[in-house]
Amino acid sequence: MPQRTKLVLLAVLGVVFAFMVYLNFRSPGVSAVPASADLRDDPIAIENPALRLDLLEHLKTLQYQGSHRNIFSAAAPTAPAPRVIAKPTPAPPPGPPPVAPLVVPATFFGYVTDARTGVRRAFFSEGDDVFVVGVGDILLGRFRLLQIGNSTAELEETASGRRATVTLQEPGPS
Repeated sequence: MPQRTKLVLLAVLGVVFAFMVYLNFRSPGVSAVPASADLRDDPIAIENPALRLDLLEHLKTLQYQGSHRNIFSAAAPTAPAPRVIAKPTPAPPPGPPPVAPLVVPATFFGYVTDARTGVRRAFFSEGDDVFVVGVGDILLGRFRLLQIGNSTAELEETASGRRATVTLQEPGPS
């Protein structure tokens, strides 16, 4: 590149640099282009813009009822005198409602003991369905069998923990 081309290129870059510095450091003036195309000023619709002097007079008659603490003082405010308000003695809360006895919809009609293991299983019926349940198993999806006796079976509702004892029902004549 010849020396003359280098000087012209340097001069052009200097002018561009000076123009960019001017654009970045000039103070932002007031723009001649409006910021919004809508330049109308619509007044707020007020039915009666007159001052309500009656309300102002009422405000003048009010007296401050607060603690009158000096907000410019760092000292703690004095404690106000305690107000004694006689409260009626509340009625004792009612006790919890009596818990309804747990009703098991199935009928306990027998049991069997395995001769080899000695494990007992109870027979329950609900309608035409018969359930064979061991100790710890769930009956009808909500009752856990806790104990099987000779004439009773003890069940626990899994949701509430309430217990019920059902007695062995002798089959009627068929």
